[in-house]
Amino acid sequence: MTVESLPAFTKPARQRWESIPADIRQQLLSNVWCGHCRHETTITNFTGTLKGGDLLLVGKCAECQGDVARVIEGL
Repeated sequence: MTVESLPAFTKPARQRWESIPADIRQQLLSNVWCGHCRHETTITNFTGTLKGGDLLLVGKCAECQGDVARVIEGL
């Protein structure tokens, strides 16, 4: 999935996301905790915004389709 296919990415969030190397982005997407499955999963159908200088990705668990989120702290 590319960022271009995510219309809900805000412009600043898109810029922050694109500044992260592609291999690191993939690691971040595949290392998300699902409270329902109670283990690590991959986030899908995600959107991105900046909150307090941190990048917040909100989406769905690849397994149960429950809500998950990933915070990527600002530099």
